[in-house]
Amino acid sequence: MTRLFALLMLIGMVMLQAVVTTRADQPAAAALKKATLALLWLPQAQFAGYYVALDKGIYRRHGIDLTILPGGPGRSPADALRDGQADFALMWLGTALQRRAAGLPIVNVAQIVQRSSLVLVARKAAGIETVADLAGRKVGLWGDDLAVAPRAFLDRHGVTVQPVPQSETVNLFLRGGVDVASAMWYNEYHTILNAGVDADELTVFRLGTDGLNIPEDGLYTLKATLARDPALIDGFVRATLEGWQDAIANPEQALDIVLARMREAKLPADRVHQKWMLSCLAEVIRPSGNDAVTGELSRSDLDALVAELQRTALLRAPIGYDDFVRPIDAAR
Repeated sequence: MTRLFALLMLIGMVMLQAVVTTRADQPAAAALKKATLALLWLPQAQFAGYYVALDKGIYRRHGIDLTILPGGPGRSPADALRDGQADFALMWLGTALQRRAAGLPIVNVAQIVQRSSLVLVARKAAGIETVADLAGRKVGLWGDDLAVAPRAFLDRHGVTVQPVPQSETVNLFLRGGVDVASAMWYNEYHTILNAGVDADELTVFRLGTDGLNIPEDGLYTLKATLARDPALIDGFVRATLEGWQDAIANPEQALDIVLARMREAKLPADRVHQKWMLSCLAEVIRPSGNDAVTGELSRSDLDALVAELQRTALLRAPIGYDDFVRPIDAAR
């Protein structure tokens, strides 16, 4: 009887502990804040840090139950933010400035990409080796703000070209329809190489090294969201920076996560291409000499782009750093 009583007492204590633990866990789960992030494009390594932070539970550890909305044709992260479909949106700096000028009250809460990856690519066989050789040539340009950097680059060198609308592929360039293509170093440039064009056959103009650095992927939220729940913004930024730090430190794990997402979306999952993309992203997220993912938007980069957009009449009034940027230190 004594042994039976002891056994029953032990079982009771285990069951009680299970109940206590479950009840203790419930408030923690209930305390998670739901939030949504709108990306620029479909799943790929360009967004590895966000997927890593989500899949490894980093956002949950920072108190956030995050949903990621993929981008794609016809899907605007800025519109998702405006329409209340997302709490955070990934945008290029040029896009964000123009949307802010158009009346969307957004704030930069983290600048993930620090250096531009935008390039112009030409074939040496076409006689293009210097910027002057671009004069009069057919140049593929993406639309809207994606053309700001190439146009600024050409204007700064006094070169006039024949602009040709470019889609999301580089097929027109590969087929000889244009002399020059716009490309992201981490994406379309590698696609050109994979199409059988040797790097030695190409002339590449890296726009971010021409005195006008236009950072690309940055994180934005509405001013009202920041005012209503600054703790949410803090947790989101900290988790995102941690996710990117993890993705860069553990690239093979990050690629596994990204490729799984791509397969779920029924996208071609080329590990070699995605590995190139992640490696290139690491270079512009953590510029040379910096081992940390800072998330900081440079005041000089913002001021230079504002001045360029005003000069080209794409921005009517200046936008000040202190009104447009929430210092990254506030989230630490």
